[in-house]
Parts: sequence; C-alpha cells; structure tokens
Amino acid sequence: MIINSSIIFNRKNPPAEPRNLMLIWLPIIAGLIVLYLPSLVDLFRGVWSTDQQAHGPIVLSIACWLIYRKWPEMWHQSESEPSAPAAGWPIFIFGLILYVIGRSQEILLFEIGSVIWLLAAIVLLMRGSRALKVQWFPLFFMLFMIPLPSAFVDALTMPMKMAVSYVAETILFWFNYPIARTGVILQIGQYKLLVADACAGLHTLFTLEALGLLYLNLVRHDSLFRNVALAIFIVPISFTANVIRVMVLTLITYHFGDEAGQGFLHGFAGMVLFLSALLLIIGVDSLLQMAVRLRVRSNALGDA
Repeated sequence: MIINSSIIFNRKNPPAEPRNLMLIWLPIIAGLIVLYLPSLVDLFRGVWSTDQQAHGPIVLSIACWLIYRKWPEMWHQSESEPSAPAAGWPIFIFGLILYVIGRSQEILLFEIGSVIWLLAAIVLLMRGSRALKVQWFPLFFMLFMIPLPSAFVDALTMPMKMAVSYVAETILFWFNYPIARTGVILQIGQYKLLVADACAGLHTLFTLEALGLLYLNLVRHDSLFRNVALAIFIVPISFTANVIRVMVLTLITYHFGDEAGQGFLHGFAGMVLFLSALLLIIGVDSLLQMAVRLRVRSNALGDA
C-alpha cells in the first residue's frame, strides 16, 4: 500500500478538488482492500460463522458507518491543520509489522487488530491529529470485532457461566420452580440445560459492551456524571441481560418442552438478549437523567 508523501507533506489549507480527492484516497482504499480482503474471507469462513463471534460483521459494519457519519466533521475540523507525518509514519509501520506477523503466524489478534493502527496512521498522515480525534470512537469500536485468544476466553468464560447459572437458579428458586444446579448445568423438572458459551460467555459480554458504548456515543449527554455512570453500569447490565436470557430459555423449556426451548435458543435467544440489554440501558439512563435533574434542582435551591 503506497501513500504519496509529496501530497502529505505539501498539503495546505485550501481543500483539494473532488477529483484530486479521489486520486488521493482511491489508492489507499485499494491498498486496504488488497491487505484485508483475504483476512475478511477467512473470518467469514471461520470464527465469524460461529455463534460466539457472530457479532464481528455487525461491529465492522457499524464502525464503517460511524466513520462515514463523522467524515464531514473530520474534514471540517482538519482544514486548518497540517498533516502529522512525524506521528503517522511510526504508527503506520507498526501496523504493517503487526499485520505481517499476524497473517504469517495466523495470530488473529495481530492480523485484525492491525487495521486500527493503519487507519489511525492514515488519518494522521492525510488530515492530522484533529481528524484522528474526531474518528477516535469508530476506531475504538473496532476493538470489539477482533477475535480474542481462545485461552484467554476460556479462562474467563467459565467463571462467568458459573455466576450466570447461580443467579438464574437462585431467582427461579425464589419463585418456587423445581430447579437445581450442578456447575453450569441447570435441571428444572425433568429437563437439563447446559449454560453454553454463547449464553453467558466473554464474547456475549463483549457484544453487549459494544451495544452500550454505541448507545452512549450516539446519545452524547452533556452531563459528565451521566456519561461516566452509564459507562460503568454497562458491565452489570450486560450480566443481567445474560441472566434474563438463561431464565427465559429455562422457563420455555420447563413449560413447553425441550423442543420449544431448542427452537427458542436458535431463533429468538439473541433477540431477547439484545432487547433486554437495550431496555436496561435505556432504563438506567432514564434514572440517571432523573438523578442529574434532582441534583441540578438541589444546587439551584441551595444557591437561592
């Protein structure tokens, strides 16, 4: 992938003509396609075709949409600022090294993660640090599409499944359901259910974290307290959504049989998970809004 350094170092305030912009960006886009099209094909045929990593294409699509959405703002913010080759080239070279190592050694963490470094470097080289500041969230959001090492995932997934199973069992027991638990296996009536990785694993938590952060970025509250508090609450919200998913699956199996439970698992379980998480996020956000308003009123009364 070649970037015309004369264009980078000689770019001044007047914006380039549309035809010149196409000549500048087309080689860059073509270079990225040449680099990452084989990687994307491998992902769609591999980990992205599994239940645990099915969120990868969705995250990539949303990240591309966010970049496109912020493109006019990026262009406007960087019109009066020169490019930043001193910072851009080291990041660009580092990203290329990551890609070469990841692709040659089949390390997806390096191979796919390198695209974030390369895109950040290209923005610095072409438009400067202000442009990168505008596009920071889409690039950060891409972290959620990177497949994590299986050893790391397995080490954290089992404790999470145990916790989700325990909470689901406890709540259903409070409502007098005949339920018992052995590890991550729930037995309700004559049915046994295994809490799988797709129901309460690390990937599911990452997906819900991405959903919460996307909501936070799109809403963009003025209150710093509200933003920080909602970001902190995303973790327990994600856990609660997983518990709701397992409980709903357990109840459907108990009342309608194993066949209905399996049909729900493959058809609507993911929808229930995301709907629960979204409703919880909106509910917590509404409570935080009330808290902010009450604090503003109390401060106003105190000043009066």
